[in-house]
Amino acid sequence: MSENTVNRRPNFSNIPQNGINRNLNIINIKPTAKKLIIKNLKSEPKLPDDYREQTWEKLKSAVLAIQQSKPNQYSLEELYQAVENMCNHKMAPTLYTRLYNLTESHVSHNIEQFLAETMDRFLFLKKMNETWLAHCNQMIMIRSIFLYLDRTYVLQNPNISSIWDMGLELFSKYIILNTLVQTRVVEGLLMLIEKERQGDKVDRSLLKSLLRMLTDLQIYDKAFEQKFLQSTERVYALEGQRLMQELEVPDYLAHVDKRIMEENERVLHYLDSGTKYQLVHTVEKQLLSEHVSNILQKGLDQLLNENRISDLSLLCQLLGRVKNGLVDLCTAFNGYIKKRGKTIVIDPEKDKTMVQELLDFKDSMDSIVETCFNKNEKFGNSLKEAFEHFINQRTNKPAELIAKFVDSKLRAGNKEATEEELERLLDKIMVLFRFIHGKDVFEAFYKKDLAKRLLVGKSASVDAEKSMLSKLKQECGGGFTSKLEGMFKDMELSKDINVAFKQHLTVNTRDLAPIDMTVSILTMGYWPTYQATEVTLPDRMVRFQDIFKDFYISKHSGRKLQWQPTLGYCVLRAAFRAGPKELVVSLFQTLVILLFNKYDEVGFEYIKAATGIEDGELRRTLQSLACGKARILNKIPKGRDIDDVDKFRFNNEFTNKLFRIKINQIQMKETTEEQKATEERVFQDRQYQIDAAIVRIMKMRKTLSHNLLISELYLQLKFPVKPADLKKRIESLIDRDYMERDKDNPNQYNYVA
Repeated sequence: MSENTVNRRPNFSNIPQNGINRNLNIINIKPTAKKLIIKNLKSEPKLPDDYREQTWEKLKSAVLAIQQSKPNQYSLEELYQAVENMCNHKMAPTLYTRLYNLTESHVSHNIEQFLAETMDRFLFLKKMNETWLAHCNQMIMIRSIFLYLDRTYVLQNPNISSIWDMGLELFSKYIILNTLVQTRVVEGLLMLIEKERQGDKVDRSLLKSLLRMLTDLQIYDKAFEQKFLQSTERVYALEGQRLMQELEVPDYLAHVDKRIMEENERVLHYLDSGTKYQLVHTVEKQLLSEHVSNILQKGLDQLLNENRISDLSLLCQLLGRVKNGLVDLCTAFNGYIKKRGKTIVIDPEKDKTMVQELLDFKDSMDSIVETCFNKNEKFGNSLKEAFEHFINQRTNKPAELIAKFVDSKLRAGNKEATEEELERLLDKIMVLFRFIHGKDVFEAFYKKDLAKRLLVGKSASVDAEKSMLSKLKQECGGGFTSKLEGMFKDMELSKDINVAFKQHLTVNTRDLAPIDMTVSILTMGYWPTYQATEVTLPDRMVRFQDIFKDFYISKHSGRKLQWQPTLGYCVLRAAFRAGPKELVVSLFQTLVILLFNKYDEVGFEYIKAATGIEDGELRRTLQSLACGKARILNKIPKGRDIDDVDKFRFNNEFTNKLFRIKINQIQMKETTEEQKATEERVFQDRQYQIDAAIVRIMKMRKTLSHNLLISELYLQLKFPVKPADLKKRIESLIDRDYMERDKDNPNQYNYVA
């Protein structure tokens, strides 16, 4: 460093104070713009003359290595770049053609291994699968190398196939479309499926892979599916015919269900999903549709008789799969109910159990409709129609027996059900009642039985009685139950009258030995018609009757009382050697027993004269006292039948563990004559109803043809009636001048005003 430099003082004048150079002039300086000039190359760069061949050789070696499963000496990036370069230099068509030829050469040589006749079918399929999978893997790797070609040249030329499709087309052309190879593949597949159907275990992955191959090659439908479905049809047609003969219906149904499940699994595991409908339809047709009538004829009755719930559910489920299957099942179900129901109703020997059997049968069928037939409305309606049909096959009797069944359940002796259970039972009985055409028959018998329950104090529950009455009213209207309601009203009024009568007795009969007397006042129009009978009552009873008569007439002037001894009952105190007892007996039994207060032994003829009881009634009464379980009297000689010469003694040795004993009241039991009389009254009532309906129609129409009149009557009458009966009533009304035949047309009727 020179001395001048060291000693030179620094010049600070240009350093700005506080960072500002106050002496600096700011001048705007514009930068000078420079132009970027791009010049074309004087000459285009040239690829080496042998670039195409060199590059192709590199690519070819890579493709051959892939096809032969050998290691590749070039990296994928290098190969991909080589393809891109060739495409960019307009070599794509040549590249695609050479790749096609190379692939075609490889695939075409693969066919030879499949033409050997001696190869086992299973080994053949395995070899085919290995070849197919190898081909797919090779085409995936080749496409990854030639991806640039696939995405540029192939996309720009819609008339050529992608590299993947090219591989499929070549495999199809040289291998699968070979008739021999294709036949062996399809037959091998069918053989495996057939083995599986027979219960053998097969390689499902092999099946799935080969069937996927056929789908990918777009020959699944033509090459395989048609033959498969034909084979399936043949197999199941033979199987259905054979098993329908060999198996019981429940086992057959289980087998069909198993087969359908198996075929669905095949679709799930290896078949094309498009095959499902036709496959399952084929199974259903051959195993179900062809045998519907046989299945129903052979097995439905058994399944219903044995209440096989699960089997019936399966039957419904399976028949629901075929055309009209449920319609046929419903028809057969209807036929079964009619046939079974008729056997219950028609046989007189089953009369005692008929109603309970019908209730049980209805419960069973309802349960089957609900559980097995999925509450199907058509089955429910068919069930109702069948019940209505068979229950009216026997005229009047079911109606009568249903009324008597209700009577047995509403009687005081019925302790087998709680109030809730009784209510449910009455609801079920009402269902049967709805099916009956002759509801007037039910009404007649129900009224007669209700009268006995009310008069003898046998009703189990007033609530149950009124509940039943309410159900009948709801079903048939107030007109149907008005008389029944009147009976209850009479009984309630009778209670008030008896309270007043007892007060009257305490004042007016102090000189008479007391009798606890209860009287029921019955309005004649409400109650059943009872035959008037005269019997000889003890003076004390007659005296109390007269007192009641005077008492009642004083309060209800203008009314007439008629005593009904057939309905009366008494409680007697009796002294036996073993001790005192109370006997609950009918009035007729009372009159007989009271004779033994005076006599130790009495003959039949004397009893008849002393009591005035009708001969047949007296014999039944004596049977109840001398031949039943509780023998108050001894008959001489012993025997069941009562003869004119028989004599009777009071049985002082009578014993019973009960203090109060009810003795069978035979006259309160319905006799055949009473039953016929009830039916006759119903028949007579129907005549009046028919006459009234004819007059009502003719009065409105004035003139009507015979056929139209009959049609109108069928619509209006609520009970079954035959045309011959209607014709008789028309003739009767013509004779009585309510109507006349038209002079010009004998088939026409005119109303006579």
